[in-house]
Amino acid sequence: MDVSLTLWALTIAGLCALIAADFFIGRKPHEVSVKEAGIWTVVWIVLAALFGLGLLLLAGGQPAGEFFAGYITEKSLSVDNLFVFVLIMAKFAVPSQYQQRVLLFGVLIALVLRAVFIAAGAAIIASFAWVFYIFGAFLIWTAWKLIQEARAEEHDEEFEENRLLKAAERRFGVADRYHGTKLFIQQNGKRVMTPMLVVMLAIGTTDVLFALDSIPAIFGLTQDPYIVFTANAFALMGLRQLYFLIGGLLRKLVHLSYGLSIILGFIGVKLVLHALHESGVHVPEISIPFSLGFIVVVLAVTTVTSLMASRKQATAEQHDEEHVDA
Repeated sequence: MDVSLTLWALTIAGLCALIAADFFIGRKPHEVSVKEAGIWTVVWIVLAALFGLGLLLLAGGQPAGEFFAGYITEKSLSVDNLFVFVLIMAKFAVPSQYQQRVLLFGVLIALVLRAVFIAAGAAIIASFAWVFYIFGAFLIWTAWKLIQEARAEEHDEEFEENRLLKAAERRFGVADRYHGTKLFIQQNGKRVMTPMLVVMLAIGTTDVLFALDSIPAIFGLTQDPYIVFTANAFALMGLRQLYFLIGGLLRKLVHLSYGLSIILGFIGVKLVLHALHESGVHVPEISIPFSLGFIVVVLAVTTVTSLMASRKQATAEQHDEEHVDA
């Protein structure tokens, strides 16, 4: 796509307006109900669908297909982020009425950092076509690692702060309790951070680790920076509501890692084939419609098998409890 600076500016302004509306509607700290989370989840999905349809009408089927494939991939990969978000909220004991505010700013930080990653990735791809080999190999390795972790059932149950976060805490100091939605307070004559700011930074900077596989993954579906950015923006901005909507269902998605590993491995192979094609080797390339269909089918099968396995496990546990009581 030949995207002008005007269109870039209008798109960013539109996203900022949506974010501002989201903030002002939910600016008063409160516990988010399932109904509220469900409504806003639908709103963000509809907005993403309308944006994709707009691309279809204005730019054609190829850009629209790339956007929907990228959006669904980023959305599915972002669900994995929610496991870590739950651990972060637990570690910092975030009061339920403040969790919405924490996630809003944490996601905004993540979006800004991802924009930097996207710009860097686009510049590298434009200059060095061989980078597709690296991206493809990295995604295949990540897919294998996900499968190994899923089979070993080694899931960290406690969040560990990264170096950047620890450095910020040493530099500014941290208050011993929450002070509403304040980010800084005066304590013993010194300006210190509140736990509210620390947890926002934790969510925002932790997302960088997830961007290491999600950004190469979407570049495997499209090399258009505009589509990469907008797909990431819509996927991330709906993540906050998704946290409250399916928070209780996360533990039931027991096969999610397998599904994500299949998707990452598939895109990794697609990237390698594309790199070979760019190098003049006559190999088949995987089309966007096939990629979109494959991703949707994998996610559907993963969700169904996960829920079936969770239900079977719950039934077995209930049977064991009844046997013990008897």
